[in-house]
Amino acid sequence: MAEQYKYLDAFIDQQRAKGTYSFTTEGLHSQLGVSENALKKTLQRLKNQESVVMVRRGFYVIVPPEYRAKGIIPTSLYVNDLMKFLNRDYYVGLLNAAAYYGAAHQQPQNYSIITEGIALRPIKNDKVSIHFYIKKFWNKNDIAKKKVDTGYIHISSPELTALDLVSYYNEVGGFNRVATVLEELKEEIHPEKLVATAREYNEISVIQRLGYVLECVLDENELSNALYNYLESVGHYPTLLRPQKKKPGNRITGNRWKVVPNIEIEADI
Repeated sequence: MAEQYKYLDAFIDQQRAKGTYSFTTEGLHSQLGVSENALKKTLQRLKNQESVVMVRRGFYVIVPPEYRAKGIIPTSLYVNDLMKFLNRDYYVGLLNAAAYYGAAHQQPQNYSIITEGIALRPIKNDKVSIHFYIKKFWNKNDIAKKKVDTGYIHISSPELTALDLVSYYNEVGGFNRVATVLEELKEEIHPEKLVATAREYNEISVIQRLGYVLECVLDENELSNALYNYLESVGHYPTLLRPQKKKPGNRITGNRWKVVPNIEIEADI
């Protein structure tokens, strides 16, 4: 068993030398040629030493000594490998994407991944908190590659991030939080790119709400005017600012976005 420990320790050292901080049990089986029972025992030893963490069954993350106090490395260092393991296209979105553009306002508690296909269970324990959100389609041009220590990860562009924040307003903490992040994110958004992204976005009501927040809450005219010019070309209908099952008695919008302001928004800036 001691020799098997050495093989696994050597394998982990090789992974770290390559700048990789994750591995799969399937990969270990093929490379080390040890039995499943022996592999379970060696992995359990490393888990007890807090040298590795199982993020998803069959997928492990290496924890170097400098990260032992935190218990795990940052999610950005292994998210690309995790999504390859899950065989899913993806991008890092919402508050995590905003953070890459300096607009998180405060550190996100959850790591948000937008992906495709059937729903994925969140990964949540005392060390990891990853939430998956399903989307049928996104334009590849709206995804940026960001360099991290282990390679590159996919994140949403500032423009796609803005639309997604409005679409997933409840998941990120409500419209006050959305407006707060947009106040900081708007400096990174380009009007032409925003319109191009909106053309590919399949929810017109989200575009209306974003335009409303930009203009009526944040006093941002350049971006909101660009969005409105696009909306005029496709047509839009009255919609609630915050969706709700029961229709409000008053559906007067009082704004060009045809958005019924059924809540008040205050950006925390």
